[in-house]
Amino acid sequence: MNKTYRQYIGIAMAVLAYYLIHEGAHLIVALALGVFRQINFMGLGVQIDVFADKMTGTQMGIFCLAGAVATALVGWLLVACVKPICRIRSGVVRAAAWYTSLTMLMLDPIYLSIFHRWVGGGDMNGIALLMPEWVASMIAVAVGIVNLLLIWKVLYPAYTKSFTETK
Repeated sequence: MNKTYRQYIGIAMAVLAYYLIHEGAHLIVALALGVFRQINFMGLGVQIDVFADKMTGTQMGIFCLAGAVATALVGWLLVACVKPICRIRSGVVRAAAWYTSLTMLMLDPIYLSIFHRWVGGGDMNGIALLMPEWVASMIAVAVGIVNLLLIWKVLYPAYTKSFTETK
C-alpha cells in the first residue's frame, strides 16, 4: 500500500482509538458512579455528559482524570509491546500502532500542560478539584517529557527500523 494512504489510515485509526479510550474511560467512571446522562457528538468531537449536580468534587475530579490516565496506560502498553508490534507484516497495522502510540502518549500531556487554558479548561476543570491546577499542569509536563523520551529512545528507532526493513 502507498505510504501516504498508510499514514492517513494510521492517523484516522489513532484518532478513533484516542476517542474510544479517553472518552470510554470517562463513560466507565460515569456509569460506575451512576451519573451518566448522554453522549454528545460535537463536530469531530465526542463528550460524555454527566449529571454533575449529583457528583462530589472528588468524583468529578476522578471522572475528568480518568481519560488522561487511560490514554497514558494504553500508550505505555504500546511502548511495552513495540517489538511484537514491529514484527507485524501489515504496514497499515504498524502505522496505526505508531500514530496511536504518539497520540496516547502526547495528546493529553500537551493539552493538560498548555492548551487547556485556551479551550475552556475541559478535563482540567475537574482535575483542579483534586489538586491545584498548576500542580496538575506540572505533572502533565513531567509525564509529557517522560513520554517524549520514550518516543525518541524506544518507539522512533523501532518503527523506523520496522518500516525500512519491509520496503
